[in-house]
Amino acid sequence: MSAPYVITISSDKGGVGKTTLATNLAIYLKALHEDLPVTLFSFDNHFSVDQMFRINGSGGSGNVANLFGGAVADNLVETGEYGVQFIASSGDLHKLRRELDNPALLAKALGQSRLGGIVIIDTRPDLDIFTQNALFAADRVVIPVKDAPSLANCRHIYDFFDSNGLSRRPLRILPCLVDGRIHYDGPFRDPYQLLKAYAINRGYRCMEGYIAKSPKVESLNTNPEGKIYPVLTHGRHTDVHVQLAHVARQLYLGMLDNQQRRLDEFQQNEFQAFEQRQSAYADRRLQIHPNCLVCGRSLVHENHIDPAGYFAQSSDKKILGFLEEECFTKLVFRYFYGARRTIEPNDPTWDLFRETAQRSYFILHRAPHTRNFYQQQLSFYRFDETGLEVSHKVIELQEFEKRLLSKERSDLFPLLERTLFDAEGRLGDTFLILRKVSTDLPEEILYDQSYDQFTTAMARISTQLP
Repeated sequence: MSAPYVITISSDKGGVGKTTLATNLAIYLKALHEDLPVTLFSFDNHFSVDQMFRINGSGGSGNVANLFGGAVADNLVETGEYGVQFIASSGDLHKLRRELDNPALLAKALGQSRLGGIVIIDTRPDLDIFTQNALFAADRVVIPVKDAPSLANCRHIYDFFDSNGLSRRPLRILPCLVDGRIHYDGPFRDPYQLLKAYAINRGYRCMEGYIAKSPKVESLNTNPEGKIYPVLTHGRHTDVHVQLAHVARQLYLGMLDNQQRRLDEFQQNEFQAFEQRQSAYADRRLQIHPNCLVCGRSLVHENHIDPAGYFAQSSDKKILGFLEEECFTKLVFRYFYGARRTIEPNDPTWDLFRETAQRSYFILHRAPHTRNFYQQQLSFYRFDETGLEVSHKVIELQEFEKRLLSKERSDLFPLLERTLFDAEGRLGDTFLILRKVSTDLPEEILYDQSYDQFTTAMARISTQLP
């Protein structure tokens, strides 16, 4: 089943006739093709859609707010007057506004539905997250304008399309509420010709025709019964009736000509992005060093990764690996925190460090101004999650150190040999960044979103290192 053809009625300015246009176009499109499913909903909170189409006060199982909560769009649809389907409006959308920041949520919800036919979306008179979602999902955007200020505001919609990498092809200007009694001297005889000229001069494409201002049509929204009547049934003798029929015909033909739906394109892009993420994860998984970078114990297996405490990556991305929590923590206390005794996992200090580590990035890097092969110094940094330096410690590197009865090799050197030393055993310009991971699911750091956050932090930190 083909995805629905989505028509969004949008303007950054109120009072231009968006809702009147959206509700009446739904009826005219249904009249053009009786078997064509036409579904309408609004992100405005005036409930005009419900008043116009609801039959006998019946209520549905949800409203437009549920489209952003994972509900199946098909289950929200009510059959309304004139054969038009609609989804009930909501007065609580403002409660969701702060929680939503993704303009693709509606496209995902509609793409997974079985609505078919045409979907018409009426929007609020501002470019909030709900309007952005309606624009992002649209095959055709009709922008009603009634004067120069409303035309000037169109640039915000065009800017939204540009900033999201969307083609401007769906955008069309439609002069509305044009007062036919006004006439000008000069090349533009009336407000319609003037608005169209202004639009073309700005590089905007227009629909054919316009919608006139009509006292008769305005009266259809005001009556003692509180009912909203359509132009098709109660305004057939007005110019607006002919004009709406003409606009509806253009939209219907546009649907027939457009076989590649925006929602189909979106789903294809989503699938390709998913495959790319899966491939990138698989590539990172293959690059992982199989053993703990400190003790050398095998951690990474074909089908799973053993519990680990930290993920580490060199700044040149040649080394990716995991460290057991006990291995790294003991190194930190012994070499960088100067602990005189061995800190064990049951020590309260260990728990304090673990809690701090969960909000930190650790860096191992050659200390500033040290390039001497025989006297190397290592810097140990801790950065917070925003990328600000918290602490910095410098130590002298000694491969062998005195123990109780003899000299033994430093426990720090195996980590440096596997990550930062070159073939001659020297520290170069590369640094190692470490991040606490989930012990039970260490590979989560390799997932797309987590890894993006990790590499973003690494890039931010790299600009602060000497």
